[in-house]
Amino acid sequence: MKGSRSTIPALAGALLAAQSAMGITLDTTDPNSIKTAASTIAHGMMSYYTGNLTGGTPGLLPGPYYWWESGAMFGSLIDYWYYTGDSTYNDVVSQALLFQTGPEDDFMPPNQTKSEGNDDQGFWGMAAMTAAEAKFPNPPPNQPQWLALAQAVFNSQAIRWDNTSCAGGLKWQIFTFNTGYNYKNSISNGCFFNLAARLGYYTKNQTYFDWAEREWEWVESVGLISPTYQVFDGTNDDLNCSQLNHLQWSYNAGVYLLGASVMWNQTTGATQSTWEARVRGLITATSVFFQNNIMYEVACEPSNNCDTDQLSFKAYLSRWMAASSKVAPFVADLVATQLQTSAKAAASSCSGGNDGVTCGTKWYHNGWDNTWGVGQQMNALEVIQGLLIDSVPGPVSNQTGGISVGNPAAGTGGDTSPGAPTGTISTGDRAGAGILTAGILVGLLGGACVCWDRGPED
Repeated sequence: MKGSRSTIPALAGALLAAQSAMGITLDTTDPNSIKTAASTIAHGMMSYYTGNLTGGTPGLLPGPYYWWESGAMFGSLIDYWYYTGDSTYNDVVSQALLFQTGPEDDFMPPNQTKSEGNDDQGFWGMAAMTAAEAKFPNPPPNQPQWLALAQAVFNSQAIRWDNTSCAGGLKWQIFTFNTGYNYKNSISNGCFFNLAARLGYYTKNQTYFDWAEREWEWVESVGLISPTYQVFDGTNDDLNCSQLNHLQWSYNAGVYLLGASVMWNQTTGATQSTWEARVRGLITATSVFFQNNIMYEVACEPSNNCDTDQLSFKAYLSRWMAASSKVAPFVADLVATQLQTSAKAAASSCSGGNDGVTCGTKWYHNGWDNTWGVGQQMNALEVIQGLLIDSVPGPVSNQTGGISVGNPAAGTGGDTSPGAPTGTISTGDRAGAGILTAGILVGLLGGACVCWDRGPED
């Protein structure tokens, strides 16, 4: 059952009584309506969070939610402030992010390190990156800064780039004793790619762009991104990445979409044309996650077997589709109908629970489907608040008003940042990558048949 709600923010409190009988109403063309809906949904999401209460641990959601989803949630609240201007949760967000940085300021806290994967760390790093890009209020000078935290995550992962199998890539897990250490998955490599592109945009340091190029080449070479831009879940490096897990998850498509859109923004000529083709291809391939222009998690929603993690994945595709349109303007027309239709459907789902505004899982259900949770709230929050993308400034850089202080050596344990990648992936490195890239397995199975353990869950 859901926990009791914490103190209601002023805006949400004024709305709950009026909306409880009819759920959330949303006019997708009215900024005030969008902000009102977002406020109510954000309040519902934060009712699950107890880390800021006496006896709680800042930054942690209670079970069954894993650490990575906490980082994702705080990222959504940075977005909430960015889109709405409502600072209700800013202090809680800052407290959570700073408490979970760990002794090396790289989001490797002792309470998580033994089971932490690269994707888990990546979600916290991307939250810090969003804070830097959006000019979220800086921490005190004696605390780690948003840009430096994002750099620390990137640098610590660059050191983990693994050439012992599959000609490169990041493993899912960081430590050998964790299940999944032999799995190289799209989300871990996608978080790294996403951070590399965005750090390049912010700092204008070519090394980050070089790493982004290298990462994209690698995921294509092993077939995790197919010739038609489907993004598959992962591959076993014990088999030299010669076989793929063909499951498609919405957040995998989204994490590469934003990174590719940033790369389009920062390139010119033929290189920019290449990135535009990639962006358009990724958007076309996301059609698998829409039914009548309403977003759904194709690998598990139809069969009612989404796990706790997967119940939040739509939030990230929504988040990154909207953000992509800000750095690659041609994206806006390609995603507008899907995002607007999905937002309207999401609002319709937020009509359940004791408060009458609890959000459900299946947006195409035409009302609440009797499910609830952090993921359901975050999904609805991101797709609805993202409708305000045209009314907010784009991400800043250190040349366009950025206020976050960086540290190029953060996360390295030394005094230099990782060097530029050497060499390119050759045809010989493409180790059977094209053998299993055809078709959408989930379309045949109608459910989430997980061929290998998939994270981030440990």
